Amino acid sequence: MPRHEAARPRYRWWIPLTVIAAALVLVLMILFMDREQGDDSAQRAAGEQKEPDVVVTEVEDPQQKDVSDFDTDADDPLAEGPADAPVTLVVFSDYQCPYCAAWSQDTLPTMLDYVDSGDLRIEWREVNVFGAASEQAAKAAYAAALQDKHWEFHDKLFAGGKPRPPAQLSPEALTSVASDIGLDMDRFTKDMNSDETAKAVDKNAKMGTELGAFSTPTFILDDEPYVGAQPTSVFVDAIEAKLEGAN
Repeated sequence: MPRHEAARPRYRWWIPLTVIAAALVLVLMILFMDREQGDDSAQRAAGEQKEPDVVVTEVEDPQQKDVSDFDTDADDPLAEGPADAPVTLVVFSDYQCPYCAAWSQDTLPTMLDYVDSGDLRIEWREVNVFGAASEQAAKAAYAAALQDKHWEFHDKLFAGGKPRPPAQLSPEALTSVASDIGLDMDRFTKDMNSDETAKAVDKNAKMGTELGAFSTPTFILDDEPYVGAQPTSVFVDAIEAKLEGAN
């Protein structure tokens, strides 16, 4: 009787192909996910570096509500320039806003030249969109303004064209700034914590939100709104055009 060989298992050729195919799909999925994550990271990085849109934002109908709807207070401590100046620039800012700091360094000095010549009135308004530290800084700046030291205090908070971190906007840090610029410290402390200052800061912030200034910096040059730290030339050209039209 012939000797039978032990039966060998049948070779299933499709198994390794299936494994290879599954591995290939897995590799492609990993590569795809990595690419998506890389794209997202790049987009986030670009978004962090991108300056805010300088296109004019939507403000309530200027014919119904513009800066002229708000009375000009000749005794406003945050205002600089004659109340009857031919051009008025209202600035909505925040002491934690990097673009406000940059504008203050690059463009504000030129605007103050127009103030000195009597052609421009600047009215400064803190909208405090960055929170409690911004509001505290606004109260301190208002208290400094009551001693005619608004710009000196302002320049300290935006030194080098950059805002301070929140920890450096604490009452203690702000009091130190007040001391550095030679304020009456008893009066400064009292004014910074007074109800009158809190009401004034709140009123200025509400003015900004009622006009639609939800991002900073926002400007209203007479009845024209501008958003973002635009180049100095934008403001110079607008002021010159208005001065020429007033003559």
